[in-house]
Amino acid sequence: MKFKKSTVLGLLFMAVPFIGFAQDWHVGAFLGISNYSGDLTKQRVDLKYTRPAIGLLVRRDINRYFSVRAGFTWGIVTAADSTSSDKALQARNLSFRSNIFEGSLIGEFNFFDIEEKGFTPYVFAGVAGFGFDPTAKDQSGNKIRLRPLGTEGQGLSQYPSRQPYDLFTIAIPFGAGFKAILNDTWTLGFEIGFRPTMTDYLDDVSTNYVDKNTLQAYRGQRSVDMAFRGDEVSGKNIPGTYPADGTKRGSDKYKDWYGFTGVTITYRLGGGNGWGRQKATRCPVF
Repeated sequence: MKFKKSTVLGLLFMAVPFIGFAQDWHVGAFLGISNYSGDLTKQRVDLKYTRPAIGLLVRRDINRYFSVRAGFTWGIVTAADSTSSDKALQARNLSFRSNIFEGSLIGEFNFFDIEEKGFTPYVFAGVAGFGFDPTAKDQSGNKIRLRPLGTEGQGLSQYPSRQPYDLFTIAIPFGAGFKAILNDTWTLGFEIGFRPTMTDYLDDVSTNYVDKNTLQAYRGQRSVDMAFRGDEVSGKNIPGTYPADGTKRGSDKYKDWYGFTGVTITYRLGGGNGWGRQKATRCPVF
């Protein structure tokens, strides 16, 4: 098949922007902390439940002010009623811990031309999918997966509106940060990010208690034990009677959140042949 000279030149002309930006890719890592907000916290962010988080990322500079990045981040979310100052939460005595495995696609808007200023604040937003699996330790210290227990009657015919929750769902990352160029290849940043999620069961708590006898008959004693743990509290003058069917256990008014805050370090592939040198020559880099 033969191509006209004008067609070939046209294709090359169309490819120039992509060739020119071929070295505006960055690879890097994230190191920071994770936090949780949900039915086991009174504040939006409770710092005493801070845990570590790490991740990898790839960033593509679209132009001087907009970048797109993909990332994979691992973190831990946790909380416990026993550490709360609220007597009602102490009486409930629930706790949970879960790993978070997140894959994300995020857009960054830079306020300054970082190649010109050497630094820039930025804001970001995007979409993420994440996996979780809440657990808690029983009185013997054994780690127990909570979802299979159906602690709020999930999957029981007596409670048809309550179905087992998915362990993979969607979050909406957003936040702000600051990044600065260290040299032609390395960029250092710091960001604070929040993730409102599409689930209210990140902590295995959402609505009301179900009938104790029904839960015991269909899910077993362990489910009863992990649904209400007030009977484990001692020395605090707190009653430990399992609540009646329909008593408030959590609140489904708001979904759970988690967040990642920390430092990013990225390496520009191809060295310093990015926006800085293109801007100086106004020519594409081949």
